[in-house]
Amino acid sequence: MRTPTTDRGRILLVLALAATVTVFTATVPLLRDWFDLRVYYGTVHTWLHHGGRIYDYHVPGTTYGFTYPPFAAVSMAPMGYLGLGTAIAAALVLNLVALAVVLRILAGPGWRRYGWFGWALVACGLALFEPLRDTFSFGQVNLLLLALVLGDGWLLSTGRGRWAGVGIGLAAAIKLTPALFIGLLLVARRWKAAAVATAVALAATGLAALVVPGASKFYWTQAMWDTTRVGRLDYVSNQSLQGVLARLGETGRPLWATAVLLVLCVWAVRVRRAVVAGDWTAAFALTGLTACLISPITWVHHLVWLLPSFAVLVRAGRPRIAGALYAVMCTSVVWLWFDDSSGIDGFLGSNTYTWVTLGLLLWLPTGQAEGIRLPLKRRAATTAPAPSTAAAAIAAVSAQPGPSSGTTAAATGTAAGPGLGLVRNASSEPTGSARPAAAKPQSSSSRASSYTVKPPPA
Repeated sequence: MRTPTTDRGRILLVLALAATVTVFTATVPLLRDWFDLRVYYGTVHTWLHHGGRIYDYHVPGTTYGFTYPPFAAVSMAPMGYLGLGTAIAAALVLNLVALAVVLRILAGPGWRRYGWFGWALVACGLALFEPLRDTFSFGQVNLLLLALVLGDGWLLSTGRGRWAGVGIGLAAAIKLTPALFIGLLLVARRWKAAAVATAVALAATGLAALVVPGASKFYWTQAMWDTTRVGRLDYVSNQSLQGVLARLGETGRPLWATAVLLVLCVWAVRVRRAVVAGDWTAAFALTGLTACLISPITWVHHLVWLLPSFAVLVRAGRPRIAGALYAVMCTSVVWLWFDDSSGIDGFLGSNTYTWVTLGLLLWLPTGQAEGIRLPLKRRAATTAPAPSTAAAAIAAVSAQPGPSSGTTAAATGTAAGPGLGLVRNASSEPTGSARPAAAKPQSSSSRASSYTVKPPPA
């Protein structure tokens, strides 16, 4: 399919795509009614205005409460002085800004070449991505954390490493999963950045201990180790290795620990090769994939950490693979096995997103040679990316020219230009549903969201 070459044709195409996306998002996906944001809001509001304890709060009519480290509640404290509607609007704005930062980092210096038409196609494609639309609909914090982490990656890849580690440290203090990126810094032998990230995470955690000592003690000694506070391990939205094993009826820790160890070994080998090649985009993408796999609970909306992987695939000249995998992640296919995940079809289908994540970890290209010229790049001056597949939207923000990094970068293994590794050297919690009062905590569908049908006892 050829894209229109006139402004009128492009406007009509964008309007048609926007209408299609609007109809899809209004009818197919489940509406989450800002449930997780309501958890955050109720927690800090009760804590600040009614003397309540952070981990005692539950959304009325449910057993769901706050599950993040105490620093997350402290950082969300300003929300307690806003009305709920204002808090929702602020969350939308923050998520939009974080998404813009993520796209800007992944796109690199050539982001202007795509113009309004290219970015309109990207917006339509991103609106279909299930982890992303759930992040917005739940009022989640995943995009903010991704932006913080990728910000550190941008600093490292552009030689501005003085402040690298601050974003990772803050993200790790808000949620535990991003702490794996400190491991990436260690594997990459970026000792200073690793020390900065660790120091920031500890300082933020210490600040929270001073502000809410009781809650801090409860979290680090009890709540952190109790996964039932977050939800059922076998729930279909849990697309981690632990979720796969739980749906098979295997709840023992030894098998899960063995699987986690194997994944970490693969990650360490692959991420080291990426770093040696100066491919920071792939290194950060591989770490995000691994964090999703080894976390005991990885709800579908946590999979926004896969976004850098699609940029890597397109950059490596594999837009069709990127488009196919991206399309799968837009389908909500795992919910077909919400009621019953038994049998071969249940094993394969209910864990679809886990298989995508694992496949990307094993086969994501790293250390690609410079000068890859995608078809989009060759015709960018005259035509825009085709909207027929999700790959086109991804390509619009990830394919770009890569100038030679020079002998210095080749010797040091660092990137030579702006953008998260797109210019490289020549060496190459509980996630709620829309309406908790419903029989199944959903908006208007029989399928379940990231919450358990039978919540764990408080």
